[in-house]
Amino acid sequence: MSSAAPDDTQSAADRKDFTAIMPIAENTQSAGQSATVTRFPGSSQAAAADAAPELALEIRGLRKTYAGRKGRPGKDALNGVDLAVRRGEMFGLLGPNGAGKSTLINILAGLVVKSAGQARIWGIDIDQDPRNARAAIGVVPQELNIDAFFSPRETLELQAGMYGVPAAERRTAEILETVGLTDKADAYTRSLSGGMRRRLLVAKAMVHNPPILVLDEPTAGVDVELRRKLWDNVRALRDTGVTVLLTTHYLEEAEALCDRVAIIDHGAIVACDTTRNLVGRLDRKELLVTIEESIETVPGSLAELGFALLPDGRLHVAYAKSRIRLPRLLGAVQAAGLHVADIETRESDLEDIFLALTGGEAATIPSDEHAA
Repeated sequence: MSSAAPDDTQSAADRKDFTAIMPIAENTQSAGQSATVTRFPGSSQAAAADAAPELALEIRGLRKTYAGRKGRPGKDALNGVDLAVRRGEMFGLLGPNGAGKSTLINILAGLVVKSAGQARIWGIDIDQDPRNARAAIGVVPQELNIDAFFSPRETLELQAGMYGVPAAERRTAEILETVGLTDKADAYTRSLSGGMRRRLLVAKAMVHNPPILVLDEPTAGVDVELRRKLWDNVRALRDTGVTVLLTTHYLEEAEALCDRVAIIDHGAIVACDTTRNLVGRLDRKELLVTIEESIETVPGSLAELGFALLPDGRLHVAYAKSRIRLPRLLGAVQAAGLHVADIETRESDLEDIFLALTGGEAATIPSDEHAA
């Protein structure tokens, strides 16, 4: 997922200096900002603390418009996004390419300047206290941005130093063990496999004990076995109390990992709920019937109900669950003089609702349930 603005460029007004966004602890207080950066306790302590906010992320009316270039009109990347992520949950953010996922993450990370709206990270306003807001979040980018000549241990020590974590408070060995890189702690990162490098990116985002971890396409381009291992790592982090925001193109990943998911399209949240509730909005089910007879065409009475003949000889029909019951369909098959040998039903899944909401296929979803 690219973090670039439209046409792969960003104007100076859209872009922030990288040196200004790294939350290094300082004694010099800039105007309107905290003099030092908050260092959060261990993740499990943060999750249990009485002072911890109920909402890990709170976004209201967030907008971003990239300025047009060479006479072209501006591009609205975010159109009034409202989103609330609860403390300690695994939250999925899904959407097609160009939907606004990267822009949203980059605003939270301090890499892109929002046009309007409010955002609070762990209860900290990103405008009023940007340094502490960024100290409360760890971002794992999709790109493998690791120095090839540093070891994992050196990489984490450098990252911790950039965040102003005192040497006595660093958890380098602990973090390396968490992501399964203890045996590679002193090897050059250029010798690590692709999966190990992705785990090292997760480790880099954890050095300052952020209560919120953002994973931007963490399993893009990795094999199935490695994806499962990364899933286990993410679950282990969530179990310690870390709030996880996951963006992914793998819908089965979101379905397996996330407590709730939000779907963003054209810069707006079109749905936000648990996976089960989202799938329940799609009034669609499929029936496949294996019959004992061999037929070449579908009987007219069945064709009127939407039955079609598959190449393997089975009958298939997609129907609205709220209007047609299964016994009626099976009764119609028998009334047509056919004998049922076996049946299979298929429920809608997250992919179906995603395609329906983002225009990938036609489907009927109640319009008053689109809002997050």
